[in-house]
Amino acid sequence: MRVGLVAGESSGDLLGAGLITAVRERLPDAVFEGVAGPEMLAAGCERWADAEELAVMGVVEPLKHLPRLLRLRRMLITRWREAPPDVFVGIDAPDFNLGLEAALKASGIRTVHYVSPSIWAWRAGRIRKIRKAADRVICILPFEPAIYGEQGMDAVFVGHPKADALSPDIDVPAVRRKLALPAEGRIIAMLPGSRSSEVTRLAPVFAATAATIAAREQDVHFVTPVAAPKLRPLIEASLRQHAVAGRFTVIDGRSVEAMSASDFVLLASGTAALESALLGKPTVAAYRVAALTALITKLFRLVKVKHFTLPNLLTGEALIPEFIQGDAEPARIAAAVIDLLDDPARCAAIRERFAKLRSELAMNSNERAADALISLTAQG
Repeated sequence: MRVGLVAGESSGDLLGAGLITAVRERLPDAVFEGVAGPEMLAAGCERWADAEELAVMGVVEPLKHLPRLLRLRRMLITRWREAPPDVFVGIDAPDFNLGLEAALKASGIRTVHYVSPSIWAWRAGRIRKIRKAADRVICILPFEPAIYGEQGMDAVFVGHPKADALSPDIDVPAVRRKLALPAEGRIIAMLPGSRSSEVTRLAPVFAATAATIAAREQDVHFVTPVAAPKLRPLIEASLRQHAVAGRFTVIDGRSVEAMSASDFVLLASGTAALESALLGKPTVAAYRVAALTALITKLFRLVKVKHFTLPNLLTGEALIPEFIQGDAEPARIAAAVIDLLDDPARCAAIRERFAKLRSELAMNSNERAADALISLTAQG
């Protein structure tokens, strides 16, 4: 079997690698090619372009990258039309992949979209585009297949890979020693994002938040994992500006280890929010987008959900205090963190609900995704 793949960013790269490994366990001679990151490359995918080329987000921000992305898409369409794979899998990155999938499907190539776009949250009309693009949607959230089923579309829930990969059974002292963190006292992991735009907007806010917390809580130490080397100067400048650098340990990468070593987590909303919940950590989330993106989102009422973090959406409870745009203000965020620091009973209840969430999502997702892919190619 020959499989075309396009993954967006590091999260898609991990999903792709897990899928490749699971398919190869069943079909050792399977061949994989396309847009891949280092994990997919290590799993045996032939890389035509790097997954980080798709690491753009927002309503307005991707426009400046459009010519480059269109060139990449045209190249992929040409190559796969000339030598069609048995199936193409677009992993996340819907703004790029759905158009690619539609073109390939129109050429007679079976297509799968892995990770449903958040049609339940915003831009619900995209389901029409997905119908045109994908023969099957592989979903990682339990309520998504029903949405597609209402439209007569083929969708399969496979569980969430993070729930399979992350264990709440953490030897916290050992992880703290590994990261050279204080053995005593409470530790807060502070994650201001993985993109330059996120860190530029949130690092100063989070540093000011840390200063407020540090002034009140003398036993608190902070750890910040830096997602990419280019982000370290931005983060460290904010820590110096707010005179809290001495209370921080800044490490390269290892965000899961940083959260594992911590008692509490403050983060930019995104995949990290679900990781933190699956690790059983009481969490506070904040986010800011570009002002124009926020204005367009508000004017056209693009967001349809009450919560913006996945754990809150999946549980239907406000377990993670959320602060977005103007509400993402240091004093308010610090107050929410301090409330958690001062309420052990509430934290225990949050950990218990997060443990239940993990059990609901841990389903051997890589193997189930491989089954969904292989069974589609086996259809006449």
